[in-house]
Amino acid sequence: MKIGMTWKRVLFIIAVALTVGLLFTYLASNPFSHSAKIKRQAPITLSSEERTEGGSEMESEALDELRVGQSRILSDSEVLSLWDGIDPQFSPANAVAAVQSALSREKYEQLFPYRIGTKEWHTFAADQAYYDADQIDYYSYDNLIAAITDVANIKYKVEYREDDTANSRVFRLDKETKTETLIYQNVNFHTLPNKNVPILSQTVDFGSFIKEGSDLNRKRELAAFLANIAHETGGGAPTSPGGPLAWGLFWNEEIAYINTNTVNYVEENDNFPPAAGKSYHGRGPIQLSWNYNYGLISGIIYGTKDTLLQQPELIVNDGKLGFMTALLFWMTPQPPKPSAHDVMVGSWTPTESDRSKGRTEAGFGITIMIINGNLEGNLDESDRRIARRVGFYHKITSQMGISIEGEKVNTAGMSPF
Repeated sequence: MKIGMTWKRVLFIIAVALTVGLLFTYLASNPFSHSAKIKRQAPITLSSEERTEGGSEMESEALDELRVGQSRILSDSEVLSLWDGIDPQFSPANAVAAVQSALSREKYEQLFPYRIGTKEWHTFAADQAYYDADQIDYYSYDNLIAAITDVANIKYKVEYREDDTANSRVFRLDKETKTETLIYQNVNFHTLPNKNVPILSQTVDFGSFIKEGSDLNRKRELAAFLANIAHETGGGAPTSPGGPLAWGLFWNEEIAYINTNTVNYVEENDNFPPAAGKSYHGRGPIQLSWNYNYGLISGIIYGTKDTLLQQPELIVNDGKLGFMTALLFWMTPQPPKPSAHDVMVGSWTPTESDRSKGRTEAGFGITIMIINGNLEGNLDESDRRIARRVGFYHKITSQMGISIEGEKVNTAGMSPF
């Protein structure tokens, strides 16, 4: 018997998911977590003998005068001094092997039978208004692996002038080609008063996803990531076939915008200007929203802000890209929040402020606070949303054969960051 979902129920489910897009704030404006390892350096200028290898768009420009959108190929010594080198343990091949070891294709597909584009999804959705007969398996295991492969080839770095975290700039490094690109820079970064102010920096290697900490913590991280995006994109109801936890990854777009020309989530922004007629509503497993977030994520993925600003719909057309946006969110600190990655692998140390607000126990509960703490803080499993997230987490860790006994999995006693 086919169980239908009312639009009222569906809209309620999606409303929760949308909050994460709103919480994906402009990362470049405040780039550091308190647990970050900060590297201090004096302002850098290259001499004419230190020009880039293999031809550069910069020619003889100094590194500290690199313009947004420009790239340069680094030498091995520059990669070491500016990016702390390239750690082979975080290679794409090793990142993929870690995921495959933690969760096989068969077990993944068993966990999410009604994910969008599967046979089961088509059977259920065929008579619904949002149905697309051409929809393919968006959240396929292959797309997850492909996303991890591509993300693992990227390093991300934020630099800011000492004592002024808002005065920052953001770089990305293609690890294979050693190409460094400046993707964002505050207008005051190179003003005369700042020229001699030391620079602090933090680097994130996206290849470290489930590659740090103990074997147990690595599996817990993957489970926590999947549990949270399963909740954010979940469909189903208590009476749905297989129960509500069989319906994770059911959506890939904010439902009110499916098959419409409605334009929303647009804001004037000098760094990431919206394209005329384009809507930047929630898309993908993390429901990426607003043009400035699309532009920044586009820069991290492609090296240019223009790709997703001009074609935001690419996210719903490409499951690999959708997973990439979620992984970037997961791995990147959003001060004063740490990254969910650091929390799950044991790299997060609560600050005095964290302790005063009950955020002391690293675990799945803290990842909920990072994603949606303003709405889901200080709640236990009696809250439907917390129960659903925790339910997915228990289901996935059980499928992996690992124990989470004693872990703080809800947000009871915690206040927002």
